[in-house]
Amino acid sequence: YIVGEKMRSGKETTDAAMSRKGRYHHVRENLQVKDIVVGDGEARKRYVLVHNPKEAERDRLRRKELIERLEAELEGLKQLSNQAHTKAACRLRTHPTYGKYLRQLKDGTLKLDKQAIRDAEKYDGKYLIRTSDDTLSAEDVALGYKQLVDVEDAFRTLKTTLELRPMYHRLENRIRAHILLCWLALLLVRIIEEETGETWTALRKELDRIHLGHFSSNNGDVYQSTELTPKQRKTFDTLGIEAPPKFLKIQPKA
Repeated sequence: YIVGEKMRSGKETTDAAMSRKGRYHHVRENLQVKDIVVGDGEARKRYVLVHNPKEAERDRLRRKELIERLEAELEGLKQLSNQAHTKAACRLRTHPTYGKYLRQLKDGTLKLDKQAIRDAEKYDGKYLIRTSDDTLSAEDVALGYKQLVDVEDAFRTLKTTLELRPMYHRLENRIRAHILLCWLALLLVRIIEEETGETWTALRKELDRIHLGHFSSNNGDVYQSTELTPKQRKTFDTLGIEAPPKFLKIQPKA
C-alpha cells in the first residue's frame, strides 16, 4: 500500500520520521524525497518524506497573508471594549485557522504565537507517505502517490469546483462529447492554476467581483464594468487575455 500520513498526527513514529536528519534526493523540478525507516521487526515502518520547494513558497506566502490579516484583527480588538471586545476575542481564539497562531496572556490579551508560526514553517511544501512495499524506490513511491492525488483532485474539481453533475446520454457521440467537454474544462482550470500560481477557487472568487452596471437616463444607456483591481488586471495579463473594457456599450437615445 501507499498512503498519506498526517504530519501533525502526534504519532511517535510520524514525529520520528519528520524529525529524521538527512539530505533530500532530487527527483525532478519541485520534487525532492527522503527515504526514512522507523522501528525494527514488526514495528518497522517505512516513510517517504516529500518536499516541493514551489509549494513551500506558496505555503509561506499564504501564511504571510493570513498573519497580516490576523494582525489587523488584533489591532481592531484595541478599538473595542467590554462585551464587544470579549466576543471578538473569543471569535478569534476559537477560529479554526487564526486560533492556531494565537496565545492568550494571563491578563486575557491575545498575542501572535511566534513559536507556532515557526513550527508551521517546518511543514511548508512537505507531505509524508507511508508504504509497505520495500521493492519500490522512494522516487516511485512519491510519483505513484502524486498520481493518485492528481486523479482524486481531478474528480474533486469536476464535482465541486466546476460543479459538473451526471448527464445521461444514449448516443455514443454525445457521450464522447460530454467526456471531452469535462476534460477540456479540467484542462483549462489546470493551465490557469499553473500559469497564475493561484487556485481556481481563489481566482474565480476574485474575478466574480467584476460586475457590469447598466445606467439609464433621458440621454440614453451606458453599460460600464467595475474598475479592475490590481490582482484582476494581473490575472488577465498573465493569461494573455484582454481585460474587459471600462465601457462595454454606450447607446444614445434617438
